[in-house]
Order: sequence, then C-alpha cells, then structure tokens
Amino acid sequence: MKKIQDCHRIVIKVGTSTLAHPTGMLNIRRVEELVKVLADLKNSGKEIILVSSGSIGVGMGKMGLKERPKDTPSKQACAAVGQCELMYIYDKLFSEYNHVVSQVLLTRDIVEDTQRKENVINTFERLLQMNVIPIVNENDTVSVEEIEFGDNDTLSAIVGRLTHADLLIILTDIDGLYDKNPHEFSDAKLIREVTSITPEIRALAEGKGSTLGTGGMITKIAAAEMAGNAGFSTVIMNGSKAESMYDLFEGTPVGTLFLNGR
Repeated sequence: MKKIQDCHRIVIKVGTSTLAHPTGMLNIRRVEELVKVLADLKNSGKEIILVSSGSIGVGMGKMGLKERPKDTPSKQACAAVGQCELMYIYDKLFSEYNHVVSQVLLTRDIVEDTQRKENVINTFERLLQMNVIPIVNENDTVSVEEIEFGDNDTLSAIVGRLTHADLLIILTDIDGLYDKNPHEFSDAKLIREVTSITPEIRALAEGKGSTLGTGGMITKIAAAEMAGNAGFSTVIMNGSKAESMYDLFEGTPVGTLFLNGR
C-alpha cells in the first residue's frame, strides 16, 4: 500500500456542513482556509481534485430560505443559484494563489455510459496535465432520481476510481469514525485505522447527516469501501481543521484511515 506521504493524486471531498453555517450561508473562513491548504498542497507537487458539495445549501442561503426544500424543482433551483456562487468563490480564492480551477458537473448516467465515461476520464486527465484543479459536483440542476448519485461521498469515490487516485480524503463535521456516538458518550474513542469494513464497522456508522447535507457516516463508509475495492485508501477527517492535512501528509495520524487492503 502506498504511504500517505507518497500519494500524488488526491481527491478531496468537502461536505455542506464544512462549507456552510447552519443558516446555509457560506462559511467564509472555512472556505478560505480550505483553499489555502489545497493551493499549498498543489504547490508541493500534488495533483488536487476537489469534490465539493454545497450548491443546494449555499443556494438556500443566497435566496433566504430557512429549510432545505423537499420538492425536486425547488432543490434544483437552489442548486442552480448555489453552484454559481460556489464556483465564483472558488475561482476568486484559488486565483489569489495563481491556480486555475474548472467546473465538472456529473450525473450517474454519464459515468455508466462507456463512451461518455471515457470522455470524462480524458477530460480529467487533460485538466490535470494542464495544471488545473477540477472542482466536481453532482449536476443537481438536472439530476433526477434515475440518474443521481445520491450523495457526494459516493461521487468522490467514483471520481477517484475514474482518475486512478492515490488517496481519497473526506472532510466532514466530525474527527472520524468512533467506537460509539461521541455526541452521546464522553468516553467515545476515535478509531485511527480500519483494515476491513465489517458489519460491525457499518453498525458504528448509523445515523443521518446534517440538516443541510444529504449524507452521514454510513455513506462515507460506503465510499471508503468503494475506494478500497478500486485500490486506494480513504481518510475521513474533520473539515473544520483544514490545516490538519499538512499533518496527514507529514506522517501524523489524522482522522480515520481506511486501508485499501492491497
């Protein structure tokens, strides 16, 4: 297994709970810190692919909505507004560090069609060759149940597989996988390393995500399993501490590492 320090092509997934305040409005400090760290990691020679949630949540905040819409057209309207806002912010912030970003919006039918999947793979490769940071999201504006990924944890693992990534980092609102619910038990212990995803591990991951997002720990475990089957490891870590990624690549244990078993 490739050591974390030696990983070159990195997929980083950031969730809505990291990007936005509970109000739905963008958490500017968090986003600025995230971009700074990712720009620095890229400066160090790493290839960065960012899978970013948040279009619906940020769109909600932009339009002054207090709750996540339940009907599909309203969700898609929020996504259309929020995606513009997200890309504007990412482009502005990464530009300050002289990095160029691109937008890649995907739906499941694209990656399940042989020809279109090949086109996506070729586009990713060329963007990385041209020193561009791809910023990926599900195309929520047009996605319906038949063609949606359902959550960006799954999407990030699929992107990792398409791009032959060395590592997937999932940034969330918790430090990693615990042996019991840390919100309920003060003696909960962080599990530093998972060598095999067993029914017991899945049982630890039960529960829903934040009010703004769609995923929870169970979707992250599923993504880690998908990544492991594709040959690369996953780290689940706290997105509010973006600078901890420096520690990770310097060999300090951060979050929970899911080994690929190869």
